[in-house]
Amino acid sequence: MKYIDEYREGEKVRRLAEAIARQAHRPLRIMEVCGTHTMAIARYGLRQILPETIELISGPGCPVCVTSQSDMDRGIGLAQIPDGLIATFGDMMRVPGSVSTLAQERARGADVRVVYSPLDALRWAEENPRRKVIFLGIGFETTAPAVGVTLGEARKRGLRNFWVFSTHKTIPAALRALLDSGETRVDGFLLPGHVSTIIGSRAYEFLAREYGIACVISGFEPLDILHSILRLLQQCNEGRPGVEIAYRRGVTPEGNRKAQEVMDSVFEAWDAEWRGLGVIPKSGLALRKEWASWDARHSFPIPVPPALEFRGCRCGEVLRGLIRPTECGLFAKGCMPENPKGPCMVSSEGSCAAAYKYGR
Repeated sequence: MKYIDEYREGEKVRRLAEAIARQAHRPLRIMEVCGTHTMAIARYGLRQILPETIELISGPGCPVCVTSQSDMDRGIGLAQIPDGLIATFGDMMRVPGSVSTLAQERARGADVRVVYSPLDALRWAEENPRRKVIFLGIGFETTAPAVGVTLGEARKRGLRNFWVFSTHKTIPAALRALLDSGETRVDGFLLPGHVSTIIGSRAYEFLAREYGIACVISGFEPLDILHSILRLLQQCNEGRPGVEIAYRRGVTPEGNRKAQEVMDSVFEAWDAEWRGLGVIPKSGLALRKEWASWDARHSFPIPVPPALEFRGCRCGEVLRGLIRPTECGLFAKGCMPENPKGPCMVSSEGSCAAAYKYGR
């Protein structure tokens, strides 16, 4: 565990917590954008060692959680196509659609498989030339490059029985929409490490320049997060909002240019629907026209009725930082990991799942 344990040293954690307490002069609301941060904060009990003036709230950083109900229904509809084989990541299996889940469709006989990489789905397409293999692509800028590489491989190998249903989304557009809504007061953003390795820190500069929001890109260990919170406090106290990198072992200002080139060659921006945030202009990644032959939206238009979410589920408000998971009337009652009513209780990065697992 070398190189990990040193980011969890108790004495260093104590000293950072004391430094934060000394500078926490006024109430500040800090939104952790990434679902991995949400889970780490809950797992290590970081809220409990922060002063009461520091409030950590969750944002729209869980890709499974922000997938719209209508896209979830379309994905479930694709599972019902004759000779279809649906491949997706594990968290998607139990996300409730309006009337079903992918897990329920599999129990009814649909061929729905869990992958660790989109290349797994490509292999199945190669091994099953008579099957329609559809990869349900979710995620932010972190996972999109891998899907782009996979599509390039599909073209190179001449595979015409492989498609991608893209629900990929971009984080900066969501943060702009969140701030423009005026619903949520945010003093600082704990920005995602994984996404930022791809897009770099410059992609967030508008947050400080246009909105005056303090921003720090953080790693995922306790010392990473506490150090980033301290730097956010310093920005706020000194009145100098900016975008700092506190995760230099993974993030640079310009990001991963090669990954960006792959994304740009395969995807284009489009108006995507987010759970809890509605349609955000140019916030999604749709396949370009030259990739239409591999686009499941183009090849398999699935008519879906108006989406229906479980009555009483407040995932949308959780994703906007308006309420804590425990403020939802279904939390730990009608909604639990083994019987989720919304995606925030399903995903391994979901705020409700983190609160249920570590906060009770």
